[in-house]
Parts: sequence; structure tokens; C-alpha cells
Amino acid sequence: MGKVEIYGIKNCDTMKKAFDWLNANGIAYTFHDYKVEGISQSKLGEWLHHVDLWKLLNTKSSTWRETLDTAKATITGKEEAIPFLMEKTSAIKRPVVEYKGGYLLGFDQKEWENALKSS
Repeated sequence: MGKVEIYGIKNCDTMKKAFDWLNANGIAYTFHDYKVEGISQSKLGEWLHHVDLWKLLNTKSSTWRETLDTAKATITGKEEAIPFLMEKTSAIKRPVVEYKGGYLLGFDQKEWENALKSS
């Protein structure tokens, strides 16, 4: 399997599980930390071309929960979501994994085994 790209926030508990799993399974990866590097409009656009907005948007995050309802109501599609996610990177589902077969959102061990160990 080739190297995967993993996006998220280093100190997130889910990210720690993902790193542990990748390391334990000998899968090489490159990590992109939203808090350090941000996320580009083009990268978000690429993801949203392939995955559903409401799966990429982490509606369980404290960032989303603390966002005013009036602001949430303005996010009706990709165009409105991209600037919001660029500013509030903690509202992006973690991790996002790019691999040769597509994208994985969040950490689900069985899903990862099927996608990353069989590639």
C-alpha cells in the first residue's frame, strides 16, 4: 500500500487512536495538522466533491455546538461551508484520510481495515 495522507488535529483523542492503528499496522502516512497548517479552500473543495458536506462537518464538535444557530443556518451547501471550515478547522471531522481508493472520515477500525489493509 502506498502512503496515506491523514488530516486532523494532533491532540485529538480520535487522532491518537488513528495514529496508533496506522503505526501498529505498518502503514506509512503523512500528517497535516489543521491547527498548525490550516486547510486550503481547494483541499476542502476537493473533499466536498467526493464526500457529503454533513459527513465532513463535525456536528458533534464543541466548535459546532458553540456556533450560533443563526450562523449554522447560513451553511446550506459547499460554498457557505468552505469559508466556515477554513476558519473553524475544529469543525472538520477527524481524521480525514486520503488513500489510493478514496477518502475515510473519522476512525472506524473495521472500515480502515477493509480500506487500508486490502489496498
